[in-house]
Amino acid sequence: MDTLGLYIHIPFCKSKCRYCDFCSFPAPKPPRIEAYLDALCREIEAYGKKEHPYHADAESRLVDTVYFGGGTPTLLSPDGLSRVMEALCRVFHIAEDAEITAECNPATAGVDYFRALRAIGFNRLSIGAQSMQDGELRRLGRLHTANDVRTTVADARTAGFGNISLDLMFGIPDQTEESFSATLTAALSLSPEHISVYGLQVEEGTYFACHIEELNLPDEDAERAMYMQTVSILGAHGLPQYEISNFAKIGRQSRHNLRYWRREDYLGLGLAAHSCMGAHRFSNTEDLDRYLAGERQETHEIVSPRDILSETVMLGMRLSNGVDFASLIEKHGKDAKQYRDALAAYHDAGFVKIEGDRVSFTRDGTYVSNAILADVLNFEG
Repeated sequence: MDTLGLYIHIPFCKSKCRYCDFCSFPAPKPPRIEAYLDALCREIEAYGKKEHPYHADAESRLVDTVYFGGGTPTLLSPDGLSRVMEALCRVFHIAEDAEITAECNPATAGVDYFRALRAIGFNRLSIGAQSMQDGELRRLGRLHTANDVRTTVADARTAGFGNISLDLMFGIPDQTEESFSATLTAALSLSPEHISVYGLQVEEGTYFACHIEELNLPDEDAERAMYMQTVSILGAHGLPQYEISNFAKIGRQSRHNLRYWRREDYLGLGLAAHSCMGAHRFSNTEDLDRYLAGERQETHEIVSPRDILSETVMLGMRLSNGVDFASLIEKHGKDAKQYRDALAAYHDAGFVKIEGDRVSFTRDGTYVSNAILADVLNFEG
C-alpha cells in the first residue's frame, strides 16, 4: 500500500512573534475556534466522500506520519485535538506505528495536558524553544522564558514522551557566538532526541521587517560561525546532522519532514495548508472566513516532469546523504545527468563530495548550499 503523510494546520497562537510570516494569529474566542474545528473536520470527511478531483485516492493510502503544526496546536483543548484525530482515523488508514507529532510552545501545556496527548495517540513533540537566553526571547517577541522550556520538557517526559524535538534559532538580534553556544549547551542538557536549528530570516510584512533599522543583527561571519558551531557541537553530543537545519539521535530523524525532503506525497489539511500528491501541488485559502464557509482550495498546479526533477534534486540535496542520481538518470535521462555534472563542478572547491552516483554537500558546501542550488537548478546544458 502506498504511504502518505498528513499535515494539519492549527493557526492559533497566544500572540504573533516579531519574525513570524506563517499563517497564524492570536487565538479568537472559543466559538470561533470551535467553528474552525468544525470546518477542519468537514474537510477531513470530504476525503472519505471522494470529493476532491486531484487526490481521490488519499483515503486509501497508509498514513505513516501525522503532523499538527501552527500556530500553536497545544492552545487547543485535548478534546479539540481528540476530535480532529478521531476524524482522521475515520477517514484515513493510520499505521499502528505512525509518527504523530504536535508542535508545542513552552508554557502552553503541563503534565496533565501531555498525558492527554499521549492518550489521544501523539508520540512526538516539537517544542519551539528558539533560544535559551531570556533577553533574546524577548527580542523575538516570545512569551516564554528559558526556564519554561526546561519545565515543558520535564513535564513531557513525566507524561511519557520519549521523542522530543527542540527548535532553536541563530542570527537573533544582539545574539553573539558565546550566547548561542550557551543556548546549544542548555538545550543539550535537556537530552532531546532531535534539534532543529534555523537561521533567522527577516521576512517581508513581519514586525522585524518594519523595524529593520532598529535590529542589531549578527554579521555574516558571526552567523557562519554559529552554524558551524551547531554542526560541531551537536554532532559531538550524539545528534549528527541529517539535513541542513536538522540534527537527531540515530533513528530519531523526523519521519514526517523526511517526506518533504524526499518529495514524497503529503496532504495538508486546514487553513493555508499545502499539499503535494505526485504531479499535483495545491493549497488552501489563507482567509479564515472563506475557510469557515467551506471555500477551501486556493491554488492548484500540475508540475512538469522537469520541475519534479528539479524539486527532487533541490530537496534531496538538503539531506546529509545527498542525492543518488542513478535512479534519476535512469528516469529523467540527460536532464538529471546535467544536474549531477553541474553539482560535480563544485567538487574541486570543496563544496560537494561524490561517491559513485551519489552527490552530497560537504560541511562548507552546506552553508552556501542555497547559492549553489540556485546556480545548478538554473543550469542549462
